[in-house]
Amino acid sequence: QVQMVESGGGLVQAGGSLRLSCVASGRTVSTYGTGWFRQASGKEREFVAARSYVGLSTRYGDSVKGRFTISRDNVKNAVYLQMNSLKPEDTAVYYCAAAKFLGGASPFEADYEYWGQGTQVTVSA
Repeated sequence: QVQMVESGGGLVQAGGSLRLSCVASGRTVSTYGTGWFRQASGKEREFVAARSYVGLSTRYGDSVKGRFTISRDNVKNAVYLQMNSLKPEDTAVYYCAAAKFLGGASPFEADYEYWGQGTQVTVSA
């Protein structure tokens, strides 16, 4: 069983930056494909970023390309989402997710086995 715990959310002005962290317990993230998703109030959850469990393959949602970066620290067993040039429309609850041996940096929720509890990001205009 893998437990994912996010942190780093908060309130930031438009144009600012935040870094979300997701620490995995129970297993090592080096054998898990990982992703970030978000859900704004009243909307469906959407794909943000993903990283394959092997190699450097990453994928980003169109709305965050060039502004967000997903990374991983195997020593700390953590996954990060660096968010720059934030916009009010980035306001949402952000979730990290993982699945063992998931390659291809999958953008599909159904491919992920484990989910964190979410962390709120609010971007003010």
